[in-house]
Amino acid sequence: MDLILKGIVTGFILSIMIGPVFFVLLETSIRKGIKAAVAFDLGVLLNDIVYIAIAFVFYNQVEQLSSGDDNSILRLIGGVLFLGYGIYNFFKKVQGICIQADGNEEPTSAKSYMLLGLKGFLLNLANPMVVFYWFSVMTLGAKDAAEGGSYASMIVFIASILITFFAVDLLKIIGAKSLRPLVTERLLKGLNRLIGIVFVVFGLVLISQGIIGLLK
Repeated sequence: MDLILKGIVTGFILSIMIGPVFFVLLETSIRKGIKAAVAFDLGVLLNDIVYIAIAFVFYNQVEQLSSGDDNSILRLIGGVLFLGYGIYNFFKKVQGICIQADGNEEPTSAKSYMLLGLKGFLLNLANPMVVFYWFSVMTLGAKDAAEGGSYASMIVFIASILITFFAVDLLKIIGAKSLRPLVTERLLKGLNRLIGIVFVVFGLVLISQGIIGLLK
C-alpha cells in the first residue's frame, strides 16, 4: 500500500510537469477530438513502458550510460530530432478542426488512430532522456521494492505511476476538448507556432548539453 501511494503521488507530480509532448497532446485533443488524443497518448504510454523495461532490465548499464559520454551523444541526437520537428511544426500549414454539419466529430479511421499512436511513440522515443528519467523514478522506489522482497513490488510502484499518469492525461484531454468552441484558425496557427518554439527550445537545450558534455 505504501508503494501504491508513493506511485500515485509521484505519478501526479510528474503528470503536471509541462514538456513538449504535453502541447502536442492538447493540440490533438482540440483539433481531432478525445479519441484521437487518447490514441496519441497510448503511443506515448507504450514508449514509456519500453523505456521502463530497458531501465529495469539493464539497470546497471543505464546507470553507467547516464553519466558517460554516450549520454552526451544521445542528447545531441535527440536535440537534432526535436529541433527538426519544431521547425517543421512552426511552419506547417494550419489544418481545421474535424467537425461535421451536425456538430459531431468526423469519424477517424483505424489507420489514423494507429498513426497518431505511432506519432506519440516516436515523439517520446526522440527524447533519449526519457529512459534516464524513468531510471531516476525507479530509483525512488528501489529501497521499498527491495524491502518487499520481490520484483513484484517494483512493478506495483511503476504501474501506480503509469495509471495515475494516464488518468491525469485523460483529464487534460477532456479539458482541452472543452475549449474547442473558442478555437479559431488564428488560434490554431498560434498553437502550431507555440509547439514549434517549445520543441526548438527543448532541442537546443539538449544539443547544448550534449556539446558541453563532449567538451568536458
